[in-house]
Amino acid sequence: MQGVLVFGKTGQVARELALLAPEAQFLGRDEADLADPEGCADALLRARPSLVINAAAYTAVDRAESEPDIARSVNALSPGAMARAAAALDVPFLHVSTDYVFDGSGTAPWIESAATAPLGVYGATKLAGEQAVAAARGRSVILRTSWVFSAHGANFVKTMLRLGAVRDEIAVVADQIGGPTPAAGIAATLLHIGRAMAEGRPAAAIYHYAGAPDASWADFAAAIFAQAGLACRVRPIPGADYPTPARRPQNSRLDCGAIARDFAVSRPDWRKGLADVLARLEQTT
Repeated sequence: MQGVLVFGKTGQVARELALLAPEAQFLGRDEADLADPEGCADALLRARPSLVINAAAYTAVDRAESEPDIARSVNALSPGAMARAAAALDVPFLHVSTDYVFDGSGTAPWIESAATAPLGVYGATKLAGEQAVAAARGRSVILRTSWVFSAHGANFVKTMLRLGAVRDEIAVVADQIGGPTPAAGIAATLLHIGRAMAEGRPAAAIYHYAGAPDASWADFAAAIFAQAGLACRVRPIPGADYPTPARRPQNSRLDCGAIARDFAVSRPDWRKGLADVLARLEQTT
């Protein structure tokens, strides 16, 4: 797909986008520092792309509690500046957001129009980014996702593989429920929506995309060990027994009906995605 500009180069979704769309232009920190919103906007305007994807973010959930200013710049101010620049060029702008914009109450899957109430700085800055993108009034789509994993970078799968190889048992939170989501599926979905928008198909402002079936972190860990052939046991614990600087939502279930209706995109089976990631990791060792 020609004329695609991606903010991000080393993150999980950006690296999957590079595999699917190697012809795209990828801007890392050296080319577009997300701590410099106007610099990001200028880079976009100079590139004059046909589609823009923001796959970069400040994702250090706990560290954000002590670094709110940099988290706000990266997650809110820069996406807003990008969206305004994309609107000036009248090109589609796709932005990746998170389940952390919700407070995690209840057990029902969150629909796109549900009331937002983030529990910490990370979620609050991501929500501010959504609002800034919407305020630009361009041809934008926000894709909320959850529990991203891949063969790249630091993520839950790689952490569990590392710990599971040296421990007999690991305590894992069992009362936070969500949809583990392969980064490869997010990348493919972004490109699919982008192509449709470039062809003039209308889209809603926000969509949800998360893996299925819904599971707890403990369920996810057990599946990782089983597929990887590790004998490590999972000891389910409540989140209260694993305190962190930032509160996590207990209910991260996302209703993905809208994206299925508008773009025929189904929730990916994270168990298959996990098998693919493990195979890729095996090839690199």
